[in-house]
Amino acid sequence: MQHQGNVSHEIRGQVMLIGLDRAEKRNAFDSQMIHELSLALTEYENHPGLRCAVIFAHGEHFTAGLDLAELQPKLASGVFDFAENQINPWGTGARKRAKPVIAAVQGYCFTAGIELMLNADLVIAQDNCQFAQMEVQRGILPFGGATVRFVQAAGWAKAMRFLLTGERFSAQAALEMNLINEITEAPPLSRAIELAEQICRAAPLAVQATLASAQEGVMQGPEAAFARLQQHLQPLLRSEDAQEGVMAMLQRRDPKFQGK
Repeated sequence: MQHQGNVSHEIRGQVMLIGLDRAEKRNAFDSQMIHELSLALTEYENHPGLRCAVIFAHGEHFTAGLDLAELQPKLASGVFDFAENQINPWGTGARKRAKPVIAAVQGYCFTAGIELMLNADLVIAQDNCQFAQMEVQRGILPFGGATVRFVQAAGWAKAMRFLLTGERFSAQAALEMNLINEITEAPPLSRAIELAEQICRAAPLAVQATLASAQEGVMQGPEAAFARLQQHLQPLLRSEDAQEGVMAMLQRRDPKFQGK
């Protein structure tokens, strides 16, 4: 496992594990940690051999949110602005990732932590997880995507209860609001890795095309997504992986996809 300041990263087969590693501060995001997380996700995105990433946390808590004592003087100057070739971990601008990410959350998952997991594709939460979108109690608004994604997932009434009050809610409430996929009794990392490895066994070009089409449907609407379906499908039909998928089915064996 390599440590890049306050973010660790480790490659296990075709999975990259990205760990928030500022446990003494309950993994609160300062400007360094934000930058390092972007670099780790960019490395994942650029690595041709990696097919899924898992974001997890060292220590008891996923994150207590933003380290406002360090960040507040820098917010106006664009600490959340990323270079065009860097992945924005919150997906609200700059380069957006094309490959899947799973979040494994436990303990405190506050503010920017919720927004980070809302930008993931799957979320596994331990049953001890506590969530809070408390920006309005700090004099700011959620600016990492929650004003859109929380509402999309939970619906207006349920989302507004927590966006406008900052009230805490449980893992069970998060599950009922479609913010997470599963609840575990044990720390969630092993289950997240299990799902990541399942994704890795699928055809990577097909996974990326599926992800892109779903993102278009959410961001641009069904009509725009439907209009682009053939643009996603045609390259897949000509791929070696599509041929491998058919041959594996006919030969009754597991496919071995190469991403070609």
